[in-house]
Amino acid sequence: MFQSYENRGGPDHTSERITNLRTELKKRNIDGFIVPRSDRHLNEYVSDHDERLLWLTGFSGSAGLSIILQNTAAIFVDGRYTLQVRHEVDLSIMSPISITEQSPANWLGEQMKQGMRIGIDPSLHSVKAFETYQETIEQKGGKLVSLKNNPVDNIWPDQPVEPKNPVTAHPKKYAGQNPDEKITQIQEILKEQGCEAFVMTAPESICWLFNLRGSDIGHTPIMLANAIVHSRARPELFLEADRLNTRALDQVTLNAKLSKPDAFEDSLKSLGAKFKKVLIDPNRTNSAIYQTLRAARAEIIRGSDPCALPKAMKNQAEIEGSRSAHIRDGVAMVRFLHWLEQTTTTLEVDDQPAPEGTDEIGAAKQLEAFREETGALKDISFETISGAGPNGAIVHYRVSEMTNRPLKDGELYLVDSGAQYQDGTTDITRTIAIGQPTGPMRRHYTLVLRAHIGLATAHFPEGTRGVDLDPLARAPLWQAGLDFAHGTGHGVGSFLSVHEGPQGISKRAMVPLKPGMIISNEPGYYREGAYGIRIENLILVTEPEDITGGEQPMMHFETLTLAPFDKNLIDTDLLTKKELKWLNQYHRTVWRTLSPELKGPAKSWLKQATATIKSARKLAKTV
Repeated sequence: MFQSYENRGGPDHTSERITNLRTELKKRNIDGFIVPRSDRHLNEYVSDHDERLLWLTGFSGSAGLSIILQNTAAIFVDGRYTLQVRHEVDLSIMSPISITEQSPANWLGEQMKQGMRIGIDPSLHSVKAFETYQETIEQKGGKLVSLKNNPVDNIWPDQPVEPKNPVTAHPKKYAGQNPDEKITQIQEILKEQGCEAFVMTAPESICWLFNLRGSDIGHTPIMLANAIVHSRARPELFLEADRLNTRALDQVTLNAKLSKPDAFEDSLKSLGAKFKKVLIDPNRTNSAIYQTLRAARAEIIRGSDPCALPKAMKNQAEIEGSRSAHIRDGVAMVRFLHWLEQTTTTLEVDDQPAPEGTDEIGAAKQLEAFREETGALKDISFETISGAGPNGAIVHYRVSEMTNRPLKDGELYLVDSGAQYQDGTTDITRTIAIGQPTGPMRRHYTLVLRAHIGLATAHFPEGTRGVDLDPLARAPLWQAGLDFAHGTGHGVGSFLSVHEGPQGISKRAMVPLKPGMIISNEPGYYREGAYGIRIENLILVTEPEDITGGEQPMMHFETLTLAPFDKNLIDTDLLTKKELKWLNQYHRTVWRTLSPELKGPAKSWLKQATATIKSARKLAKTV
């Protein structure tokens, strides 16, 4: 099993560890310290070595930041974790704050007093974030102090070692291009921007550029490394040679200079010594690198990672790979949904114990097992969110042995999961009724389905950004006085990170969508203490096409994910004819594509699950 269900978060040790940190800060004449959930590459997901926020505070979410002062402390989370954080941190010593309501820098500014010294590990913060803190603190008469040795590491006695796992080559039949083709493409971008070098720190970009894959981060096939791409010379990759297998080593040495990781800082200094124009992405480059370049007098150019857009715009080999991966994954999902229905029909009511395998962990394990039986599973793409009843209302719920809950009759079950296959990365969410759903459950589910369909059926011109499309998914919920506190969609890599920009669909997604981009479509609704609903498919941005009677070509979305929706939760009275038509067409596609890959009871179940819904009345006035 790729997923662990051990208890990770919780407030048991928070008080002791924060006390120890404050003692350590006093020794350094520091009044406070900023603790992000980050590593030197500013990854969303981090290795056990870099789980400082979890170890210190007990918060186990994938995004957060804490500020520890001598007399107060706060932890900042987004809308996905507003419920979870209150269960995991010691509320007597730490205040949870929504990052959308108050930024960490603003909160820190309110706490600052003249002469205060706030510590920061510059290797764990982006250039942009570091400068925001610095400006706020200096305005209040304080000082932001860069610490070479992280004080959390000093008080963490059994901190895991940094990962250095094997690295393999990613074949051209999946990548679509050789590394030399990609390197030439990036070098041309650098020349156009007048830059002589680009400092690469984002592992997914480095993996993409050199056609490499690793396993330094759980569920994300990347290795932790740095690189420098020169506009007119071979790029440098800073990685231990003994981590590369023979094919990967041959591939790297053919296209780049391979150097040891500890040579990276000297190479940065040499860029400054030659007064080169060096491109960095201030959102993905840590401030320690920036400070090294600046001290060496390099001419620093701030811009976007030039690999990000080409990587996001999947080529034909990657698109075909994603389609194949989704067929394979769809078969596993259908087998799981069939198993789930067969298993939960035997549930007892009135809080009687559930049969073995009908709790959150049992369901997640069974889903992973079905994916494993494809013979192509490399890993899951993130820890499965398996939430029954009120646990489903915790947006990024992580089931553990402590929180594990049986699937009970009359409740909803939300399962958000994905897989890493060599030809593609998947991410799918389905919400299933266990037994007979209530009227409010069906109404809320149908509103979320309408939101999902609204985005899936969108047509839009070139230049359209994710922020422009976000209201299409929220409109049906807004009309009912509802909303969800997370983005509508995130970018997805090709056997890389399941969360991968620069594209997205949210209130802050400002990057224009381009053909070949893969994005999630996942509106939701969450009723605290009762249930959560989310419907997620991955969608592909198509090439612009002419529309009959139209005046300009439009892009649209091709839905990649293949699995039926729970028809027991759909109130057809709330669907328009157009929405019902889309739903039936989608289910026909699911049946036509997956049925040849299935047999026996699972195939019979899929036929019934995708059967045409005959009719629907006009849109209800109450929606």
